[in-house]
Amino acid sequence: MYHLVIFASGGGTTLQAIIDAIEKKELDCCQINLVISNSADAYALERAKKAGIETYVIQEKKANEIDNELENLLKNYEIDLIILAGYLKKIGPQLVEQYTIINTHPSLIPKFCGKGMYGMKVHEAVVEAHEKVSGATVHYVNNHYDEGNIICQTQIEVSPNDTADDVAEKVKAAEKLQLIEVIRDLSQIKKHP
Repeated sequence: MYHLVIFASGGGTTLQAIIDAIEKKELDCCQINLVISNSADAYALERAKKAGIETYVIQEKKANEIDNELENLLKNYEIDLIILAGYLKKIGPQLVEQYTIINTHPSLIPKFCGKGMYGMKVHEAVVEAHEKVSGATVHYVNNHYDEGNIICQTQIEVSPNDTADDVAEKVKAAEKLQLIEVIRDLSQIKKHP
């Protein structure tokens, strides 16, 4: 079994895509052991509870205290991969050193990324820049926002009449498919080193 921990801050649509892929046997050797959020109101927590997955909410405190809290929490779980799925906080260096962590970002890194560039802010910037393509990137997490090694990218076409909402819908669809493929590939590497 390939053990996952998912970090999410919002609605959890990416989490739901992973849950669905596991249920449909597309990720048949994967199991989500824990969903962590920095927001008690995140709908991702409800999605996890409906799927019978343990949840944990990080209380607001200093960054180093959060790192220690997470380190103490995570050592109680078997973890092969941590996935940041719409998680809006920076992961501390202690966790980056101890775990394999990937992030999904709604642009073609290195464009439209870094601190403060997430969600609709990215898609609005793409439209304002009159980009002809955008897309999604899955990358390893290091100690800098969106600077870890890129695992893969998927391009989508941006039409001249597309709004930020249009771009968001296209990117979300590509992002979820791409992430499932990456998780499958990483789980297969563990299975057949």
